[in-house]
Amino acid sequence: MVRRARAQEYEATPRPLIAVGNDYPAGHWHPTHSHRRGQFLHAERGTMMVATEAGGWVVPPQAGVWIPGGIAHSIRMLGAVSTRSVYLEGAAAARLPAICEVRGVAPLLRHLLIAAIDLPPEYEAEGRAGYLVALLVEELVRAPTLPFSVPAPAEPRLAEACRRFCAAPDIGEDIAAWCRELGLSRRGFTRMFRAETGLSFRAWQRRACLQAALPRLAAGERVTAVALDLGYGAPAAFTAMFRQVVGVSPQAWRAGAGGSGPDQSWSGAASLFRRM
Repeated sequence: MVRRARAQEYEATPRPLIAVGNDYPAGHWHPTHSHRRGQFLHAERGTMMVATEAGGWVVPPQAGVWIPGGIAHSIRMLGAVSTRSVYLEGAAAARLPAICEVRGVAPLLRHLLIAAIDLPPEYEAEGRAGYLVALLVEELVRAPTLPFSVPAPAEPRLAEACRRFCAAPDIGEDIAAWCRELGLSRRGFTRMFRAETGLSFRAWQRRACLQAALPRLAAGERVTAVALDLGYGAPAAFTAMFRQVVGVSPQAWRAGAGGSGPDQSWSGAASLFRRM
């Protein structure tokens, strides 16, 4: 549909879906903005970090992030990135959730997202273009949700503790230390944490460590170095966690996410919790 263009220029196009493709250099940052339409942001090449008031998401090439219309978000490119985005409204957008989430991009969906870029903005609703768009929406709705988000709590003391952890993730930190830091009983802390994030403390810790690990793995760092930096006693323990959460080993994930390259401007997962 359109390449190297701003989506806002085409949001009024009388079609339920528009597609936009752009290429960005390493370290490029989209400041906080929003779209009227819901956006599914996918990188044909490279890895991105997306942040909203509700938390942050890593978006590797095997995935994309759904951002409902009207939600303010910023985007950081971890290395050179080629985006392939589709913007939905009406019945198409209504079939997707009202919250941000990362979804897996299977080969068929990936090729549909790439093909959509070459359709005219006002494509024929009937015929090949219409069928392609309908199949793209169907595959997007059916795409699996991936655990690449770190929810940000709203409670100020807990938010500060989460920022501190994400600045230097250490899987060895136990719940007792957090209870003392916040002056709460274990039961009170557990209830607050789940109410604020939707996750158990341990599950949130694993996701925060995963968020810190993914850009480093995509940049080619050794699994051993990443595992030890995150407080894992042995690479095998980190690999077991990674496989449990992501579904594949770190090495297999990196093979699929290759090409993002290092990004010296990225300052760590703590920035996911900076209020915009």
